[in-house]
Amino acid sequence: MFFSILGSYAKVSSSLPALTAKLHYRMSSSGWPVAAVCQMNATPDKQANLCAAKELLEEAAQRGASMAFLPEAFDYIGCSPEETLALSESLEGNTMMQYSQMARKLGIWLSLGGFHERGPAWETEKRIYISHVVMNNKGQIVSIYRKSHMFDVELPEKGISIKESAFTIPGQSLVSPFQTPVGKVGLGVCYDLRFPELSLALQKNGAEILTFPSAFTEVTGAAHWEVLLRARAIENQCYVLAPAQVGQHHGKRSSYGHALAVDPWGVVMGDCGGEKAGMLLVEVDLDKMRSIRTNMPLQKHRREESFYTRLSDEQ
Repeated sequence: MFFSILGSYAKVSSSLPALTAKLHYRMSSSGWPVAAVCQMNATPDKQANLCAAKELLEEAAQRGASMAFLPEAFDYIGCSPEETLALSESLEGNTMMQYSQMARKLGIWLSLGGFHERGPAWETEKRIYISHVVMNNKGQIVSIYRKSHMFDVELPEKGISIKESAFTIPGQSLVSPFQTPVGKVGLGVCYDLRFPELSLALQKNGAEILTFPSAFTEVTGAAHWEVLLRARAIENQCYVLAPAQVGQHHGKRSSYGHALAVDPWGVVMGDCGGEKAGMLLVEVDLDKMRSIRTNMPLQKHRREESFYTRLSDEQ
């Protein structure tokens, strides 16, 4: 185990095949690529959030991470829908510019898990996307996935009432998995985790790592967070990296925390806990993933797609 003033660190023993020379890689002393899975406590103060993320990313780079994963709403968590909209920016705004500079300076890839991006008709409609933006180590945006499932939930007995669709535009498509220093990554955001079809589509298209940057509520997190993440890892035989928000963001909202890394067998490699910001450093072993897929070839055993939509009334 690794430990730091910023949180607990976990690693998994593994070995790694040859990697594409076109990518810039940082490795652990064992030769495996390292991913940093971060946990934050964002507030409406964008500058304070930027400083907190900068501290985490600098620590990740210093400890050898080649890619760092930040949670949903890493930029801010507003006190109201009105404040959430007012604080939003375009991809060309100051927030993305600051993260682009950090990626270049630190020489690492960034998964920016849920940016409040102003929509295409912002001036007339005042609606946003929740955008998962990935930057390479040169600060260039290489992929953007816009959250496609809206968190519209009423749990009156639990005191939860959230209607994300009131001000958020759902994304219209998934994004093809793409090569990064730690493996081929498939993108989701938070509530997308609950829809296994999304993860399966990404796995079928080559994903080796699924990532679900999140801001789960304390109630839903305690009930479902770990079991959903482990299920997605097991059924897709992928690594699952899940950066998270934690703690009290303002008077009206708090998050469950417990940023997790799960291996393709469903084993939890590390947990950031539910109290404070921090990170996990995870060594990714793609040979282990391939071995699991070879020994239990789920995809070969899967029936044709039409089989799962063809129901019989025969007893």
